[in-house]
Amino acid sequence: MSRPLLIVVSGPAGSGKTTLCSRLTEAYPQAIRRVITCTTRAPRPGEVAGVDYHFLPRAEFEKQIAAGVFLEHATVHGNLYGPRAKDVAIHLDAGFDALLNVDVQGAATIRAQAAANPRLAAALVTVFVRVLDPVELRRRLTGRGTDPADEIDRRVQAAEWELSHAGEYQHVIESGSREADFTALDTIYQGEKVRHP
Repeated sequence: MSRPLLIVVSGPAGSGKTTLCSRLTEAYPQAIRRVITCTTRAPRPGEVAGVDYHFLPRAEFEKQIAAGVFLEHATVHGNLYGPRAKDVAIHLDAGFDALLNVDVQGAATIRAQAAANPRLAAALVTVFVRVLDPVELRRRLTGRGTDPADEIDRRVQAAEWELSHAGEYQHVIESGSREADFTALDTIYQGEKVRHP
């Protein structure tokens, strides 16, 4: 059995990273476990608590921050997000690859922690999903039908800053079609499994 990986996927809102993470988990149900992130934002239509996210009141999230519960946490678009460290450890300790969908700030925090933690460093694989065309990004965000126009404007503006950090990742996927993006992520995953026997 190969050594478990901690796969961190980031990208701007609308890049397709959540869909990619879901597809990779579905493609390798015996190998990959998605780490469910906690957030203070309200559920979107169709999202299920405990499946898509752990939806927490802000006061509870802040209490867990103070208790050191999170592997990392960040404020993104006005809401708090963060995976619990124990949720990552449970998957890795059981021999599964752990898949995390985090923002650029969160990925930077995890990379910094990996610099001081050999186990984390050995497991860490970082992937950035890049959408270079702001018109395409806006089209994707609008197509989701979940955010008002002012929120879409904020997310497109934030994407410029997020895109400037793509070079900090081990792998970058130039987002095109959903199929091409998944093929790229799958190829990265298979390659990393070979590199980390």
